[in-house]
Amino acid sequence: MSKIQPQKPFLLLLYGYPGSGKTYFARQFSEVVQAAHLQADRIRGELFEKPNFDKQENAIVTQLVNYMSEEFLSAGVSVVYDANVVRSGQRRKLLDMARKHGATPLVIWFQLDEETAFYRNIKRDRRKADDKYAGNWDRTTFDSIVNQMQNPSISEGYLVISGKHLFNMQQSAIIAKLRSLSVLSDNDANEKVIKPGMINLIPNVGGRVDMSRRNISVRQ
Repeated sequence: MSKIQPQKPFLLLLYGYPGSGKTYFARQFSEVVQAAHLQADRIRGELFEKPNFDKQENAIVTQLVNYMSEEFLSAGVSVVYDANVVRSGQRRKLLDMARKHGATPLVIWFQLDEETAFYRNIKRDRRKADDKYAGNWDRTTFDSIVNQMQNPSISEGYLVISGKHLFNMQQSAIIAKLRSLSVLSDNDANEKVIKPGMINLIPNVGGRVDMSRRNISVRQ
């Protein structure tokens, strides 16, 4: 299936706890919509044999990701910025950079409770592409990262999605938002948005169905 071609470039900034599903989303979204997926952790892993995530290393990775983002946006290529933009100052500079090059910026806030995010973090599977380069934080480091986070403000025009939702539901919300911003055409976007209908919330295990549990019908 061909990818959705944006009508104009966009910059998606991802914000949320470590383990909230940002990289998992970014990888899949860039397979649906034509955009460059800039994964900071992978870039770090390619640059440093044994990353230590210290201040100097972070600065190098951030500078490189920002440089690549600007190069793509200046060439009219959309970017999914897969680096946790935890500080409002970071996001402000990136939002200004996007507008400078005529791109539409959008902050995506992956909301998830801290305990679930931490559990996902310590259970990362290094055999999986999305987990291979990610940091694996202990409780102290995880809490330190959380304490540094500055939630997006209304002026940033963020969109909230649940870190517990399936990708298809996240994708539909973001595509609908990009369509409202005239980044995607109605025709292309509609093809990727989940249509209301029958949603089976109970898996059919071994062919046996528990009739006491009902499907939910969503109607317009």
